[in-house]
Amino acid sequence: MTDSRPLPAGARERIEAAVDAAFDEQIDTTIAFTAIPSTRAAEAPCQDMFAKLLRDRGYEVDEWVINQDDLKALPGYGPVETDFSRARSVVGTFRPAREEGRSLILQGHCDVVPAGPLDMWERPPFQPVVENGWLYGRGAGDMKSGTISALYALDAIKAAGYRPKGRIHLQSVIEEESTGLGALSTLQRGYRADVCILPEPTDEKLMRAQVGVIWFRLKVRGIPVHVARAGTGSNAIKAAIHLIQKLEGLEAEWNERAKTHPSFKSVEHPLNFNPGIIKGGDWASSVPAWCDVDCRIGVLPGWKIADAQAEIVDFVAKAARSHPFLANNPPEIVWSGFLSPGYEATEIQESEAVLAPVYEHVFGRKLTSFSSTALTDARFYGLDFGVPAFCFGATMEGAHGFNERVDLASVKRVTKALALFTASWCGIEAN
Repeated sequence: MTDSRPLPAGARERIEAAVDAAFDEQIDTTIAFTAIPSTRAAEAPCQDMFAKLLRDRGYEVDEWVINQDDLKALPGYGPVETDFSRARSVVGTFRPAREEGRSLILQGHCDVVPAGPLDMWERPPFQPVVENGWLYGRGAGDMKSGTISALYALDAIKAAGYRPKGRIHLQSVIEEESTGLGALSTLQRGYRADVCILPEPTDEKLMRAQVGVIWFRLKVRGIPVHVARAGTGSNAIKAAIHLIQKLEGLEAEWNERAKTHPSFKSVEHPLNFNPGIIKGGDWASSVPAWCDVDCRIGVLPGWKIADAQAEIVDFVAKAARSHPFLANNPPEIVWSGFLSPGYEATEIQESEAVLAPVYEHVFGRKLTSFSSTALTDARFYGLDFGVPAFCFGATMEGAHGFNERVDLASVKRVTKALALFTASWCGIEAN
């Protein structure tokens, strides 16, 4: 099979012009999508909106409530502790009359991380606004603009007077920020293609490798007493801090190993340990009897999750033995979300060969790649289900932080690249 399918004369120019013509509408749609506060367990309105966008365009739409029990035996599954009763996946399918071209999945996630203290934002996080060429708002970059880019890339092909020759699935999933079960549910339901592209914000580069992630909770218990007699009890919060400080040693050990990893040896400190949530105690004048700390740590591609978990358990046990109270009252470890291996996109040569000339045309420079210290849903496709997958998307700033924003000129370039890649990958014919 050839690397790309020659486009009809003038098709490239017509498709790019169609992206330009609809870009104001694309921005408006992205703003409306971003304005929905689709934090964990509150993603349904976003999925409703995306399903309607698909139906209005004539896609075959499949949407379903995710059943965790269907996923527990699959590789990459991570447990969800929050309300999952309304969790939904949405897939829109374009199916040509004769499937002559290669197939494609374009997947985005609509879930976003919490905004944090609203008074620390310069602009309200769920009232997106365009200023100086940037779209501000929680989820604008990570990654609602990417999902809408994929939608409008396909719109541009149609508006230019063409239709793809290959089957295409446009997917909006949830849980990307915490377990990946939305993506896993689409695979469990049977969706496959010759390649999957996730238009995550990658600063206009191809993400060639990514770390894996493990979430775990330290459940520390103490002995409560009146603070006037604090020395006779055991402070669970102080004990938890002891464990956090010791776990920084595990982070250091793992980063030493990373210095010899082919994809990460040139990346400074790729594996990060983060105590992200801490809860404990019941009263300021009582020595706290409990403290729970939710943690995240990265793992390298090629590492087995079970082996990494065993190292965490051993390291926490060692840290507990060095503490006067925890030595005889060790903490409990609960695996509370991501149990996700790292991923290297080693099977994307065919799709990369199609993207590279498209990229050079649109961006005016050679396509470059990088290894990411963050995690995406691409791992499910490439590691476990035989679907080559990679991330490619726009430039953004402030991911998971205050004043998140995405560069709209970059969004337009990415939309053009996705449209031209789709046309070359799947092949097109006149409507």
